[in-house]
Amino acid sequence: MKIDVIVPVYKPDRELFALLDSLNKQTLPVNQIILMNTEEKYFELLTYGTSFPEKYKNVKVFHLSKREFDHGKTRHTGVLKSDAEVFVMMTQDALPADSYLLEKLVAALEEDVAVAYARQLPTEECSTLERFTREFNYPGKSMKKSAADLERLGIKTYFCSNVCAAYKRDVYDRQGGFVKRAIFNEDMIYAAGAVKAGYCIAYEADAKVYHSHNYTNIQQLHRNFDLGVSQAEHPEIFKGLRSESEGKKLVKAATEYLWQNHKAFKIPYFYLQCAFKYLGYLLGKHYKKLPRKLILKITTNKDYWC
Repeated sequence: MKIDVIVPVYKPDRELFALLDSLNKQTLPVNQIILMNTEEKYFELLTYGTSFPEKYKNVKVFHLSKREFDHGKTRHTGVLKSDAEVFVMMTQDALPADSYLLEKLVAALEEDVAVAYARQLPTEECSTLERFTREFNYPGKSMKKSAADLERLGIKTYFCSNVCAAYKRDVYDRQGGFVKRAIFNEDMIYAAGAVKAGYCIAYEADAKVYHSHNYTNIQQLHRNFDLGVSQAEHPEIFKGLRSESEGKKLVKAATEYLWQNHKAFKIPYFYLQCAFKYLGYLLGKHYKKLPRKLILKITTNKDYWC
């Protein structure tokens, strides 16, 4: 089976080399690694004076401007440059935890599965709260989700992450691919369409990548604003499925975790962080009522609004 990996890239640092090296040491060989790089000058700064083309012979780099970048369209363009039966979407800051990542992901693509996504592990620099959130969202047990789980799991049925996810190309083509204009959440929008078409989404806990962030409260607000916008723009998917219920479960679980682990002093900060997240989400859900100047101050993707 031919496997390609597609990675959107922006202002890369040396972590990108670590990712490429790790991908080329997988038990399942990678045919092509397709880099969709935003702004050529940043990529040239990283690779200047290196033997990049010679060392990474299976890496293909395609440049675009910042104005051209879109979470959905850019990834879809990368897919069109692949002829592999399976393609894996990744982000430049994700690092395979071992050499079995692709093998485990591909094994999860059973006959009725459209996409399988990996477990995200916290990095060493990860904060206590982010470490818990990673464990909450990416537990150690694999699962397969379908339309039959909507009543039980709600919006989490559609959850999928392009930080690391493997897609069947034939299903992808039949589904029409990623939405061509997306401020955020292109992975979840695709997964929702696949579930509604009768396919399953697989979470493969044995396929692992290191990926976490220590966002500030303001950064959380910005990210959740874009999340809210993405849901508001796709009522055909998200209407009637409240994200707040998952947030409440996280708040309850994290509070218990901090209390039981003698870190109750972190609870006020955690609640403040949650308030920033929720405020950003609410503003995003109701972005049509906001003045354009405020939207441009809150969003992480100003070019989306041009």
